[in-house]
Amino acid sequence: MGLRGEPSPEGPDVDRLPALQIPRAFAASSSSKRVSRSPFPERGNAWVRVRRTVVQPAPGGSARSLEPVQRWGGVSGSHERELARFCRGACGFHSWWPVDACWGRAPDAGGSDCNQTLAPGARETLCSLRLGAPGASEGVRATTFWVLKKKVNAVAEVPCASLRRFTLRATNVIYQAHHVSRSKRGQVVGTRGGFRGCTVWLTGLSGAGKTTIGFALEEYLVSHGIPCYSLDGDNVRHGLNKNLGFSAGDREENIRRIAEVARLFADAGLVCITSFISPFTRDRQNARKIHEAAGLPFFEIFVDAPLNICESRDVKGLYKKARAGEIKGFTGIDSEYEKPESPELVLKTNVSSVSECIQQVVELLQTQNIVPQSSIKDVLELFVPENKLDFVRAEADTLPSVEITKLDLQWVQVLSEGWATPLTGFMREAEYLQVIHFGTLLNDGVINLSVPIVLPISTEDKERLDGCNAFTLTYKGRKIAILKNPEYFEHRKEERCARIWGTTCVKHPHVKMVMESGDWLVGGDLLVLERIKWNDGLDQYRLTPLNLKQKFREMNADAVFAFQLRNPVHNGHALLMQDTRRRLLERGYKNPVLLLHPLGGWTKDDDVPLEWRMKQHAAVLEEHVLDPKSTIVAIFPSPMLYAGPTEVQWHCRARMIAGANFYIVGRDPAGMPHPETKKDLYEPTQGGKVLGMAPGLTSVEIIPFRVAAYNKVKKAMDFYDPQRHDEFDFISGTRMRKLAREGENPPDGFMAPKAWKILTEYYQSLEKKN
Repeated sequence: MGLRGEPSPEGPDVDRLPALQIPRAFAASSSSKRVSRSPFPERGNAWVRVRRTVVQPAPGGSARSLEPVQRWGGVSGSHERELARFCRGACGFHSWWPVDACWGRAPDAGGSDCNQTLAPGARETLCSLRLGAPGASEGVRATTFWVLKKKVNAVAEVPCASLRRFTLRATNVIYQAHHVSRSKRGQVVGTRGGFRGCTVWLTGLSGAGKTTIGFALEEYLVSHGIPCYSLDGDNVRHGLNKNLGFSAGDREENIRRIAEVARLFADAGLVCITSFISPFTRDRQNARKIHEAAGLPFFEIFVDAPLNICESRDVKGLYKKARAGEIKGFTGIDSEYEKPESPELVLKTNVSSVSECIQQVVELLQTQNIVPQSSIKDVLELFVPENKLDFVRAEADTLPSVEITKLDLQWVQVLSEGWATPLTGFMREAEYLQVIHFGTLLNDGVINLSVPIVLPISTEDKERLDGCNAFTLTYKGRKIAILKNPEYFEHRKEERCARIWGTTCVKHPHVKMVMESGDWLVGGDLLVLERIKWNDGLDQYRLTPLNLKQKFREMNADAVFAFQLRNPVHNGHALLMQDTRRRLLERGYKNPVLLLHPLGGWTKDDDVPLEWRMKQHAAVLEEHVLDPKSTIVAIFPSPMLYAGPTEVQWHCRARMIAGANFYIVGRDPAGMPHPETKKDLYEPTQGGKVLGMAPGLTSVEIIPFRVAAYNKVKKAMDFYDPQRHDEFDFISGTRMRKLAREGENPPDGFMAPKAWKILTEYYQSLEKKN
């Protein structure tokens, strides 16, 4: 029931209450209880009591309204007349207000619920409007409208639309200019320099996919170093707009507030993504005007899906309730959705996947210089296009050549497949210095890259190639790639080793290789002639980042968690992976997929070779220790550096490039004992700590390592509990290798039997060789 209109059997239509503005004179001039000074006089709030008589007309007749007849003590005649005019104009007392039922609580019934129909023919009403801030004296809550029918002696408490309707508009306020300019703010907000503030306004029916696209877009942009924030309709109504309903007036105010908040986010340099039905053209146009007035880009994007598709996605059950009449004014059912006439973009979510929609939005933002060009291509492969391959091969035949090592070839594979995106080849001097000093690339924002990917050459080769604009890289006489526009710089080996490994001890296996390599480094762009193949029976597992992303799409993965390893999988590892999947499911993911990603490049001599590890991993899946249906086993082509916390950033970042958004970090990742002292070269827990702080890894969440050990009571691997220390047995790698060499079995539950058998076969084969 409102101040105007017919009574509603479901209660008052509070959204049709008019906005009220109390003349300041009444807030400041009276000592009366009826018109009292507000606790916030500068806001001009007051509470007003209005007595009036309504004569109910005969059927077909008209209403007759009388002026308020009660005088307020302490209010001058002029103020009284002004108040009367205010009540007539602002409150609608010039028209008949039919009241024939009451809802709420009856104070004389001890606060019990009251829903009492009033007798026909009731003629007098006493209306009290309480206008003020919470905590003001006398009466009811600040947002309550009381109606009293004399003949029934019941009080109806009707929540008013919102406090905004009962407060004065701010006056005497002057906008204050910021001291920090947008361009200056853009230099420090995010990891890619430049002001990128804008609003991406997603509009469409409930169930069209706005929230899904909004959160996915937010994740994409953040992962590329672009600061953004997604405002979702349901989330905002839990806080900022929790006092608004779904009437036309409240919907208008809901969108106005969001537009203003989005403008503030955009002005702060963020890409603000809003996901609101916003069904009315006028409201969306107003949102655009708010941004245009502030000189901020505004992109209206229509998330278009047919009504039947939206209803089929009705995860909240709202359409079903609306069809049943349980929800009134539901957009698309009994309230119109006004389609955008000229949006910047239309997303057809019934025919396009989420990733395809995201790409369309990103391309739009790219054309407006919001998203850098480099962000469009997630993976930068360096293979020669097939239509140019014959020409490039012919060119390679005419160029001078340099023979590279197996280690160099592994780095060519890493670069060519895009694991080190955005590198276009071996690092030039500027990139090399950024990496060894800062652990990042800085040419296009802050991009985590913690290990130098360089090509050492001898002094003789440098002198021979001097003046050449390109040369061919060969391996065992086979042409692999062309290196264009070479740049030579001194290979300061001791400095490189000290910064990357924290030691220059030549007994460290990778430090030894560095010290024995060429005295010069050469950087340049690579044109790789073809995919690197090793023909060892494992090439089918060597999936590129693009291959992996396609696999994840085919599996409908909504989360990918990666586990890097260079050792056989025991049940402690499996426990950590199983627990991670369980936690992701609890967080609401429907199909998290495990990327079991053993390192496939160079490793030290006493590590288990790749071919045996892959057999062991296959046995683990065969025995369903890990779920084959939600696991991808692939080979990561990088060489091992054994550089501890420095290297683990590289491992994590490469999996991020391949589409992983969760990364499990183990104890002492990429670590090893000091080659002389035999103590841990790196503190075992610092790898995980560094990952949690590392710049440029914003799109991947680190899953910290939990210590697992063999529980002698449960006869299974279990997460270690210090309170039950005596129940646990820590089976070291040395002990495991000894058992395998001697053909003995570990305790039941330590490793899958078939997987253990493969491990014993490997170690016993070593004994036979010796």
